[in-house]
Amino acid sequence: MGISKKDLTIVIVTFQSENVIDDCINSIDNNFPIIVVENSSNSNFKKQIEKKFNNVKCILTNENLGMGRGNNVGIKNSSSNYVLIINPDTILYKDTISELISTSNKIDFSILSPLSDNKNYPNYKGVNSEDGDLIDVDHVDGYSMLINKSKFNNQYFDEEIFMFLENNDLCKRMKIRKEKIFISKNAKIKHHGGKSVDFKKDLEIEVLRNWHWMWSKFYFKKKYRGFIYAFFSFLPSLLTTSL
Repeated sequence: MGISKKDLTIVIVTFQSENVIDDCINSIDNNFPIIVVENSSNSNFKKQIEKKFNNVKCILTNENLGMGRGNNVGIKNSSSNYVLIINPDTILYKDTISELISTSNKIDFSILSPLSDNKNYPNYKGVNSEDGDLIDVDHVDGYSMLINKSKFNNQYFDEEIFMFLENNDLCKRMKIRKEKIFISKNAKIKHHGGKSVDFKKDLEIEVLRNWHWMWSKFYFKKKYRGFIYAFFSFLPSLLTTSL
């Protein structure tokens, strides 16, 4: 069974995303409910965005939960069976959602993603097969993921991963369970890349990004290959850093 227009919610996790969020929401058909999960206690942001867009509900987390936990908040607060997760620095084409809905009616999937409009930066890896407008893949980038909630048993993003590789982990768990992940070539999306947060507002964020990138890689390897493999994989980097 595919998606109906009444059974889809858009989830967007934000943190200091005022510079891009309006363009993102304006690219979405206002007939779809949108849950914005703001990773802060910024009540002014909540008031302004809910006043500006009548289809938007903004949830304040009162702390920075990261991307995975933030997305989980949005998913679990949605009443629909399907959730389209997008980053605030993405722009949908006019027919992106309608193409995703059309494609969903033809397939059984756990994750379905539109195709990046930048051919130099594909948003997928591990092509298993191509059939018409569909690409069967192992992994899609986290900035746009249509989630079929019935496939996840209420276990979505691993909340031990603050940011980076949370989408890799989600896709890997689905593939281990023999669930399907697809790219719809007829549905397009624009991703500005690295614009979700205005880093000029907080220079410490860049340092945190680097730390979380290292931690996420270590955690991901430990989760799937064991502690010893992860430790020795990172030992050269640790020694270099300490010198």
